[in-house]
Amino acid sequence: MKLHQKAAAAGLVAALSLSACSTAGAGGTGDGPTLSLNAFSVMEAANEPVIEDFTATSEGEGVTFETSYGASGDQSRAVVAGADADVVHYSLETDVTRLVDEGLVAEDWKDNETNGIATSSVVVFVVRSGNPEGIETWDDLVEPGVEIITPNPGSSGSARWNILAAWAHVTGNGGSEEEAKSFLTKLLGNTIALPGSGREATTAFTDGSGDVLLSYENEAILAKQSGADIDYVVPPDTLLIENPAAVTADADETAEAFLAFMTGPEAQADYASAGFRPVVDGVEVGEVEGANDPSDPFPTPEQLFTVDEDFNGWAEAADKYFGDGEDGNPLGIITELQLETGKVGEE
Repeated sequence: MKLHQKAAAAGLVAALSLSACSTAGAGGTGDGPTLSLNAFSVMEAANEPVIEDFTATSEGEGVTFETSYGASGDQSRAVVAGADADVVHYSLETDVTRLVDEGLVAEDWKDNETNGIATSSVVVFVVRSGNPEGIETWDDLVEPGVEIITPNPGSSGSARWNILAAWAHVTGNGGSEEEAKSFLTKLLGNTIALPGSGREATTAFTDGSGDVLLSYENEAILAKQSGADIDYVVPPDTLLIENPAAVTADADETAEAFLAFMTGPEAQADYASAGFRPVVDGVEVGEVEGANDPSDPFPTPEQLFTVDEDFNGWAEAADKYFGDGEDGNPLGIITELQLETGKVGEE
């Protein structure tokens, strides 16, 4: 494993490093209800201004938040196991549907203006400052000697977006599934670390490991905002990332109000400042510090794949690509490739 120069900013590790799950109180005066927000790891910094702005509204006055962040799949499974949650915000739709199947979230959770989506982004390549390896396209990632970091698909939602983006690069440009398998085998062969969450992967990269990190655009922007000496590349073809949010079945109207606020123009402007692409129209997006072009932070890729259009939705894609082989079901394509290459992630 090659080690490169560590990020220059002294506070970067403190800004980005997270344990697998963290919990803290935030917002409000303490004389109102308490909301439990359970979310995937990269939302921690982005949610701070959203919570602050919500508690400044009449519906949020006096509300206190208890927050928990970690790898998306782990967070969802923790709620099934009994962890407190009034509002959930995950990387993948399947992490919400797990709660639907358990009766913890209503079946009609997607019946709203955004189809259940609260934040969105695209898959990008995070590279060393100046892009010394000249990484611009997906094909550059499978060149010999390129060292890749991406989260583990077994626990991290962001990893699944990354892997499907690589798959779509092949099949979306006329390649067969066998050619996509060959491409993913090479990509996994170049992967030197599969941390448990998207945030842990960012920390590993900014600490000096690897040549390129597969990540969310917003995560790259946050790293630059935090002082990381990195660049990022939006490849010509990439995948739209859509992160769902919902309220749990026993939550009160305050949770419903916060969910509605998350997808309103004020919160979406907050999320845009943190590097997320708005999921509704009419959001005033000013200059975004850390973006490649702060005045035009969210350029439209030449080719933008989606899970719904190119993979028939997460209900089909989750089992086809990431199935774990339990209950007599076959292993998913990517799960099999991970086992074949020995790239099964970190315990």
